[in-house]
Amino acid sequence: MKIILLADKEQKEELVPRNQNISAELIWTDELASLENDTGADACIDLIFDDSVERLKKLRQLNLSIIVINSVVSTLNEFGADIIRINGWNTLLKRQVIEAAGHDTLKGKAETVFSSINKKIEWVPDIAGFISSRVVASIINEAYFALEENVSTREEIDTAMKLGTNYPYGPFEWGKKIGLQKIYTLLKALAVAEKRYEPAILLTKEATG
Repeated sequence: MKIILLADKEQKEELVPRNQNISAELIWTDELASLENDTGADACIDLIFDDSVERLKKLRQLNLSIIVINSVVSTLNEFGADIIRINGWNTLLKRQVIEAAGHDTLKGKAETVFSSINKKIEWVPDIAGFISSRVVASIINEAYFALEENVSTREEIDTAMKLGTNYPYGPFEWGKKIGLQKIYTLLKALAVAEKRYEPAILLTKEATG
């Protein structure tokens, strides 16, 4: 199995740690333009996908058996049934199980691709935010509401959530690792249908300021 991995260094290390033996041959780059149309690869995992039609067109030109994109907010309705969509937010790529959505005809191929890098796929509905990102974004948003109301400090909230609930990161720490812009974008998209996802004023300011 030969896989193109479009990722930055942090994403690559989360998905395929250096000390891990994998059966796949990886072609790793952070520049799509550096790839030839005929790489001999079987698949591509694009973790730096920007949701653009232009980028997807270039990926399709690589003539691969399967294309996997990191698209947490946009769904397959916007891209087509020939693509697998995964939840590739930073910190979530470390997990053994990766959330994904895709057409039934591609699921077997996708499972083979991820098995070759020692990951499993959990198939979930093709909805904005998947499941984990909805939960994590909501936790971070609630922490910002608490901060706005002077319930506690950032540091104390982070410590309380790590010690009290055994979260891997405090909500402010988590937001920084994922990127507040990503959190904000997802919350705004979800808030169109459900107002409970409306971003906190302080989160909005920090994400867009």
